[in-house]
Amino acid sequence: MIRINLDVMMAKRKMSLTELAEKVGITMANLSILKTEKARAIRFSTLEAICKYLDCQPGDILEYIPDAKRNEI
Repeated sequence: MIRINLDVMMAKRKMSLTELAEKVGITMANLSILKTEKARAIRFSTLEAICKYLDCQPGDILEYIPDAKRNEI
């Protein structure tokens, strides 16, 4: 499982969903799908833009959760 910690990074940078959507150039609906971990995929160009505006690395947003730990969550 891949956990998306977008909300954590947005809170650290004090950036709203609206502001990030405008800067990245994607709809709030699509950004919300990422934020709520309902996305099945993300384009590298979108990930790059998010990292640019949040001044972070992809690993700050994406986290791998092994199968064994899924049951603990």
